[in-house]
Amino acid sequence: MDPNHTLRAARDQGNGANGKRPPGRPRSEESRQSILRSTLKLLKQDGGFPELSIEAIAADASVGKTTVYRWWPTKATLVADAFSASADEELRFPNTGSVQNDMRLQMRRLIRILRSKRGKVVAALIAGGQSDPELIEAFRDRFLWPRRRQAYQTLQRGIDRGELPAASNLDLILDSLYGPIYLRFLIRHDKLHEGFADEICGLVLRGLKYKAQC
Repeated sequence: MDPNHTLRAARDQGNGANGKRPPGRPRSEESRQSILRSTLKLLKQDGGFPELSIEAIAADASVGKTTVYRWWPTKATLVADAFSASADEELRFPNTGSVQNDMRLQMRRLIRILRSKRGKVVAALIAGGQSDPELIEAFRDRFLWPRRRQAYQTLQRGIDRGELPAASNLDLILDSLYGPIYLRFLIRHDKLHEGFADEICGLVLRGLKYKAQC
């Protein structure tokens, strides 16, 4: 028997039938979720984003630092993803057949999150982003813009139903709706409560609805 043939057969068996090394173990979704949870947990502690480290996150999640970097190239993208993932389902826009009701319900959920412990995460992201362009960019790309696109669709449904003027400036409407929420959240000059969403929607969208019907 040809000894070289035996060696080749053994090597091929170890590498796979096509002679290639079989792929490594897929990254564990459980580890990924653990990293996201640890990120949120540590971000709520004193020091916020500046003091947060990938090493601390990896240790808390019981994974290696290289495991973290396989999914997220920077601390900023990890933090933005962690918050976005925690709020994704809650902040989806409903479709009730009324643009005012759809926006009101989603804004109420946002206020609920901002008033919870996760509000500290949002504050840390916004505060840290003022001196860290990478962080604020990650917050915009991974949290703000995905929800902004959903909001565009919600407002467009309102236009299609005749609830809003056809020539509505969607960005201006959204800034008018959400700006007051973030102002109260960050400046704390007045109480931020869920009923505030009803007041804003009534002021902004009811006026636009009247304009659409004129």
